[in-house]
This record gives sequence, structure tokens and C-alpha cells, in this order.
Amino acid sequence: MSRSGSEGGADSRCPRCRTPVHRQWVGIVAALYVVADLTPLTPAEQTAVREPNRLIWCLRSTPHTTRRLTWAGRDHPAGCPHPHVTEHRCPPAEPTTLF
Repeated sequence: MSRSGSEGGADSRCPRCRTPVHRQWVGIVAALYVVADLTPLTPAEQTAVREPNRLIWCLRSTPHTTRRLTWAGRDHPAGCPHPHVTEHRCPPAEPTTLF
């Protein structure tokens, strides 16, 4: 898989929880390997889940290109029409009973 941020990535499922995710190298020089949920977030949800090491990503796609992630940082347009997603984290496991 290419490390170029303009090449797009691949949709798949998390091997642990089976949630649909998008996997992609983002960036050129100091690329990050991102596994992002495909569920779009509202602005309030973005604020709630954003952490220093959990970024919000813009999931861009057109009829002629594959999906690709770009960082939705402070310079990202406020009225961006693309869905915004975040890094995937598996939901907490259900507690198991021993008896």
C-alpha cells in the first residue's frame, strides 16, 4: 500500500469487533497509519471524542476517486461537506460470567 496521502486506502472490517473501518497511510514524510470508523460524526460528537492522540479525519470521496482521509485540523474548512470520522476503537467487551 502506498504511503502517499493522495492515494486513498481500503475499506475493511476490524478483526476484533467486525466494525466497518477505513485503513490508510496519511501523509507523505511522517505518515500515520490510520484505522478510522466509517460512521460519520456530528460536530458535537467530534468534540466529545477528540483527544490529543485521537484526531478527527475528513473522509473525502468523489464518484471518480477512492475514499481518502485528510486531517480535519484547525485549518480545515468549517463548512466542509464531507463526513468526519475518528480513529477506530473497539467497544468495551461484554462482561463474562464464570457460572
